[in-house]
Amino acid sequence: MKQSVSRRRALAIGASAIGLGFRRAIAEQAADLKNVTLRVGDQTGATQSKLKAAGLLDDVPYKIEWSVYAAAVNLHEALKAGAIDTGLAGDAPTISAIAGGSPIQVAAAWSNGGKGVDLIVPHNSSAQSIADLRGKTISPTTRGSIGQYLVIGALKQGGLAAADVTLAFLAPTDAAAAFSAGGIDAWSIWGVYRARALGALKARVLVPGEGIITGLFVLPASRAALADPGKTQAIADFADRIERGYRWSRANKDAQLAWYKSFAKQDKDTAEFLYDEEASCRRVAADDALARQLQTVFATWVEAGVLKGNLDLREYVYRELKIGT
Repeated sequence: MKQSVSRRRALAIGASAIGLGFRRAIAEQAADLKNVTLRVGDQTGATQSKLKAAGLLDDVPYKIEWSVYAAAVNLHEALKAGAIDTGLAGDAPTISAIAGGSPIQVAAAWSNGGKGVDLIVPHNSSAQSIADLRGKTISPTTRGSIGQYLVIGALKQGGLAAADVTLAFLAPTDAAAAFSAGGIDAWSIWGVYRARALGALKARVLVPGEGIITGLFVLPASRAALADPGKTQAIADFADRIERGYRWSRANKDAQLAWYKSFAKQDKDTAEFLYDEEASCRRVAADDALARQLQTVFATWVEAGVLKGNLDLREYVYRELKIGT
């Protein structure tokens, strides 16, 4: 009996020591993160604004240095130059960046099934299908963007070639001005730009992204950042905050709409255009299945003549990021 009691005491002491060691390790990690600065690229400033509205930037154990970009292509230019460590982007521009030699890997990913990216036309346009745009001018927004990917898919779906239309590659703000002024006949666009066009301008969706694009939003990170244990831990935490942000959207529709109304400086009806794409986002594993989806996107770019060469996208998926709750 004495031996049994002693053994139980020893086990209890051991368990306590293990618990103390675990808590100490967590505390040491947090202390280490105090010296970490994660440089985050943010398209239009939406990520920072939303996370702040959701209260998800109140307890960040590391410093975030934010940089705002108009579109993913600009964010990826910064990543390639080593000016930032990570930032949310669509899968299509991320693959374009990889093909262009950017030293990055996809550290996390989410999918909404293709919602939130549409080929739109003015409310008074006579076009009823993609075939009606033959001889017309379409802006896919920027080269290598998810907008261009949608245009490629839409043209193929409608039996048209790129030569059957005029493609006007414009920065989002320039494309918005051209669309508003009637300078382009159709516009492939996403996010706040899409919401403003559908809301304020009463634009009409000609070809929805669902069924053509993957709907993947990815968190690419520089290989240099992923080789740094402190930054890798910060990236893992940041990815978890993004996931919690999507959960917040699903659970708090009114708060989500109020945030977007304030952020985009639009009315509630316009904010509604963005809600579904946000609330539909679900995190997907960084695994071979994700790599296969990315490979399909790359194959589409190559078939369209946008990209050349060969890539094995399995090498560009970072599978070791720790996922929280």
